[in-house]
Amino acid sequence: MHTIYNKTKGRLGALLLISLFTIPLLFIACSDDDNEYNEEPYFIVEENPTGIEVGVNGDTKSYVVRSNRPWQIVPQGESDWVKTFPIEGKDDGIFKVIVSENDTFDPRTINIAFVVDGKEQPLLFRVDQEANVPYITLDNEEKGIAVPSAESELTIGVKANVEWTYTLENASWLTEITVSDDEIQLVALRNKGEERSAKLTVSSVQHPSLDKEIVITQSAGNIILEENFNWLTYGSTIFYTTSGEKRMDSWTSDELERGWNSTENEFSSGQKLVYARTGFVKLGKTNYGGDLISPALSNLEETSNVRVTFKAVPYQTKGGTRDANTLKIEALGAGTASVNSLIIDNWPDYDADPECTEVWQAESAKYEFIISGADASTHIKLLGGDYDLRNASPNKNRIFIDDIKVEIID
Repeated sequence: MHTIYNKTKGRLGALLLISLFTIPLLFIACSDDDNEYNEEPYFIVEENPTGIEVGVNGDTKSYVVRSNRPWQIVPQGESDWVKTFPIEGKDDGIFKVIVSENDTFDPRTINIAFVVDGKEQPLLFRVDQEANVPYITLDNEEKGIAVPSAESELTIGVKANVEWTYTLENASWLTEITVSDDEIQLVALRNKGEERSAKLTVSSVQHPSLDKEIVITQSAGNIILEENFNWLTYGSTIFYTTSGEKRMDSWTSDELERGWNSTENEFSSGQKLVYARTGFVKLGKTNYGGDLISPALSNLEETSNVRVTFKAVPYQTKGGTRDANTLKIEALGAGTASVNSLIIDNWPDYDADPECTEVWQAESAKYEFIISGADASTHIKLLGGDYDLRNASPNKNRIFIDDIKVEIID
């Protein structure tokens, strides 16, 4: 009996072990989460692309995946010029092939494999990019660079795929700060005389035909402040498109170090209601006005009368609704402004000028006033209407400002 009992116990134990492993497997096989794996596997990239050919500037292409299995995208070989995003997915999805610019003189190719549910698919996706040619380009090389009469720094952006050097002519007033692969930084000494110009040439010994020139012009010494806001690159040039603009109290430290300021509006949570756009600024928002305060006229060596010129455009919605358009003028510190306010009435025409670029070139966009008795402590303040416009009608007084210049007139 003892022997028979052990054998029976062994059989029962074996059956129990089998049952413990089998039941969960059967349960898993019946799980709703895995019904998809009862289907035949499939993986399709819509339109069945076999590859792309890309120019030297690079490109980004999107593709739609149809699948019922997990998938991965695996480049065949090392490459830092092609990326895919994402690199994996599950079921249907979209991936992008991102090809960077080719700065080399050689064409390049890479194959991309698709691994579906752990198995590499038989077809490869091929990326071909054409070779580049030698080049040198300079930022603003056609229109040149303008700098104010005050001592100031300037940067010339250089884009090249060859080794290069630069030379300067008639430039005793320009001194190098730094040179990197993609820019030249110089400082212009203060100009106390007439307008002056220098020529900067970027050249390559190996490719002399690529030489590029740019003219740097410094304003005459009687111009003590000059600002075009080209260092602001936020939002849109289109006045009624407000997305992307950046309020002054969120500007970078480099932007704030240029010396422009604004009053904290106590009626609007202490915000500085000046908004950076693409090469110009906007004063104010709905219900509240904003002011723009210039740096001190620190280049004035003695008390002087100065002329302030600037460009301005009043705010008008896309549908044609117009803001109030009063710009208040004030000299902070020494000096008295010749006017207390100006009416800005050169309304934009969005049909004729949809990008809002031509309006700045019109004579009607130019305004001016005089400050008598200004000195090195003087600041200029431009305010759109008033700080609190909640009870005004209309309750908005937004104004765009650009190209401010201050010159000594006697």
